[in-house]
Amino acid sequence: MRSAGSSESAARRGGPPGTGGVISRPGLWERLGGPARVTVVSAPPGSGKTVLLRSWIAEVGMADRAAWVSAGRDERDPQRFWLAVLGALRQTSAGSALVRELTAAPDLDGWAMVERLLQDLAPLAERLWLVIDDVHELGSDRAQRQLELLVMRAPAELRFVLATRHDVRLGLHQLRLEGELTEIRAADLRFSLAEARQLLEVAGVQLPEPTLALLVDRTEGWAAGLRLAALSLAGHPDPERFAAEFSGSERTVAEYLLAEVLERQPEQVRRLLLRTSVLERVNGELADVLTGGSGGERVLQDLEKANAFVVSLDAARSWFRYHHLFAGLLRLELRRTEPDEVAGLHERAASWFAGHGFAVEAIRHAQAAQDWELAARLLADHWPGLHLGGQAATVHALLTAFPTEARAADAELAAVAAADELAQGSLEAAGQYLRLAERGSASVPAGRRRQARVLLAVVRLLLARHQGNLPTVTEEAQWLQALPEAPEAVQPGLGEELRALALVSLGITEFPAAGLAEARRHLEQGVALARRIGRPYLEFTGLAYEARIEVIPLPRQAAGRSRQAIELAERHGWTGDPAACNAYYALAAVLVWQGRLEEAEPWVQRAERVIKAEAEPVAALVIYYVRGLLELVRGHDADALAALQAAERVAGDLAPDRVTGPPAIRDSRAAPSQGLRVQALVRLGELEQAGQALAGLGQRDRDHGEAYIALAVLRLAQGDPDAATVALAPVLNDSVPIHGGWLIQAFLLEAIARDTLGDPAAAGLALERALDLAEPSGVLAPFVLHPARGLLERHARQHTAHAALIAEILDLLAGNRPAPPSPEPRPPLEPLSKSEIRVLRYLPTHLSAPEIATELSVSPTTVKTHMRNLYTKLGAHRRAEAVDCARALGLLAPSARQR
Repeated sequence: MRSAGSSESAARRGGPPGTGGVISRPGLWERLGGPARVTVVSAPPGSGKTVLLRSWIAEVGMADRAAWVSAGRDERDPQRFWLAVLGALRQTSAGSALVRELTAAPDLDGWAMVERLLQDLAPLAERLWLVIDDVHELGSDRAQRQLELLVMRAPAELRFVLATRHDVRLGLHQLRLEGELTEIRAADLRFSLAEARQLLEVAGVQLPEPTLALLVDRTEGWAAGLRLAALSLAGHPDPERFAAEFSGSERTVAEYLLAEVLERQPEQVRRLLLRTSVLERVNGELADVLTGGSGGERVLQDLEKANAFVVSLDAARSWFRYHHLFAGLLRLELRRTEPDEVAGLHERAASWFAGHGFAVEAIRHAQAAQDWELAARLLADHWPGLHLGGQAATVHALLTAFPTEARAADAELAAVAAADELAQGSLEAAGQYLRLAERGSASVPAGRRRQARVLLAVVRLLLARHQGNLPTVTEEAQWLQALPEAPEAVQPGLGEELRALALVSLGITEFPAAGLAEARRHLEQGVALARRIGRPYLEFTGLAYEARIEVIPLPRQAAGRSRQAIELAERHGWTGDPAACNAYYALAAVLVWQGRLEEAEPWVQRAERVIKAEAEPVAALVIYYVRGLLELVRGHDADALAALQAAERVAGDLAPDRVTGPPAIRDSRAAPSQGLRVQALVRLGELEQAGQALAGLGQRDRDHGEAYIALAVLRLAQGDPDAATVALAPVLNDSVPIHGGWLIQAFLLEAIARDTLGDPAAAGLALERALDLAEPSGVLAPFVLHPARGLLERHARQHTAHAALIAEILDLLAGNRPAPPSPEPRPPLEPLSKSEIRVLRYLPTHLSAPEIATELSVSPTTVKTHMRNLYTKLGAHRRAEAVDCARALGLLAPSARQR
């Protein structure tokens, strides 16, 4: 078996098909590259599926047009699978220009990744193949459903080749009916007489025609059996007798494999094969560690070159895996011959993988050795990095592999279990495990106590952040921020990441208990640090929460930060992340307050789809509030009331007796929805019920400005404008703090009340103040909630400074949608390097990437890399978009037609 890289080289040299170890199978190659959108290669192990696909790609010269992905053994992490798919597509010429880079992150959602991939590939204009080997290993039903979605909705030029040991449920029947499905089965893969002859000749074996025919008949053309026979026949003293006695069925392969292949290998090779069979992948250094010898890399390369059931995994031929059937037989033989060595081999593998930064494989080998203490220590050590790297599903799978009692018995493992439960949306279970971890922390060995303290601090921080518990967040954040001074206490390289996490978490929890300024300061510091150290997920989280807290006092800034966060989410595949919900909510809220209801609706829907109320009750409360506000401004008062009542129910779950955080957090978050609920009741004519709702508020709730404004709305509806002005006085004289759209409401209601009382001068002053506040923010919803057309028309004739704004409001009341503000070009997300600027200057030309490379005296690959970086930093998907953006930002001169 040859690597794809070496086959490709042979093809480019113009060598004839079948040279260099590849068996020419033009009939099958033609079917693989045929007109069908999907080709399924379904056959048992050893049928030659992988070899066929590799030879097809290499010998037909498709290396730049085929993206190759192998599903890992029992792959249950959809995120890891889709990251591999996107990475493979980006290695192709067409994919490199279209598919955006993706970064792993907590809660990275496979559905969102597929949707983004479909969006990226929509303009695909040239044929591109996505080859997925071992599809049957997709152990996640979600990953299979997501793959089905990609297959069914992919652009016509994207073709799929799926290799599997057995049929998987991908709903391909419709493609079969439409003639868009090609199926290659085990019978199709059987070697013909001519192909078998070629295979044997490659191995240096020549047989008389009758003997060859007998061998093909004995093996039924099964690829693994023929390859095994070829290995056994090389140098055999009586090839005809061997062929007559050989049985290539799967039942007897083990016997021949051991007797004719394994036993005939030199002792060094036999020892390497058996001892490394415990691995999913192996390289030379690791092989030497498990065998206690040297020269492992050379042995593996020789075996792969000889087609000895060894497959290279990279172009450099440094990592290898064994054919699944071969590996299984080797493991059986190892357990038979050296049963006492198996656990020790797994332990050595765990140590090597841990020392080389492969945490997940290290943990799995420790678990295979049933060294639960080592596995727990490794998982505890590496959990912060796995969490920040977005491998929540992997952590969950690793935890599941531990004995049930281990989670409660080991304090560090209990802390990881708490974080896992939090990621799964179970705050109660998370709290239970955290308490177990805290109680057991005294039993942690002295040498690990500081590391265990880091783990507990992060988990406490995350749980407290969900609960709005500012004192605990502050305590843990302060402790984590000091960690860079003690780098030995954390996983190497994570000190600054944890400091950024601490700052972002602190900012999230501080508002409104500690005030907007302090919360913004910490969020901005956290975002800046995350951007500097290259942790885009933390940057995205911080921006989303900055947007959320700025909605009322700084709506335009909130909208800008929301869009930045959403851009990051779309670029990295985090659109389904809970943090994205805050960006959706903030943007929706600003658009509603600005009266742009049709634009707001899809963002509200996105937030509603993402949120898990039981895990994020505070976010759920504000989303219900925005839905209520949207429906109220629309005039759908009953729908608004239903949403606001739902917000009240969630607020009840945040009551001081049910959370550990300060009551002020719950009260300030509940106050806007309470105020709107009263207004909805008034608009529905339920004045008595509105009064009861106000009377039922506790003293702390009554002290919020929203309650005073709601009371004024009720008094106006009751025909008592004097009482309305009395209710509004504390808001207007700054006795009660209130911001944004609510303060505009207060001045507008004051104007309506004074106008009703026959005081036009006071009404004009109050209305002018409301317009003063609305002009810079674009907040128009209060004028729709409390329409005062006549008052506005009179005011427009009295030398107001806001005549244009009044005209816009009157248009809105007449049913005309407000025009969206002109978009301003956003600066690059990161500064452009000097090399990128040099490439940028050639983008407006008609030169291709290779031609630009010639001009700059660099390689085409370098130019393509710079172009991808430019697209990412400028937020563009194509060359023309990048040029337009660069011109808008002044990075390129305007085109002639723009001057």
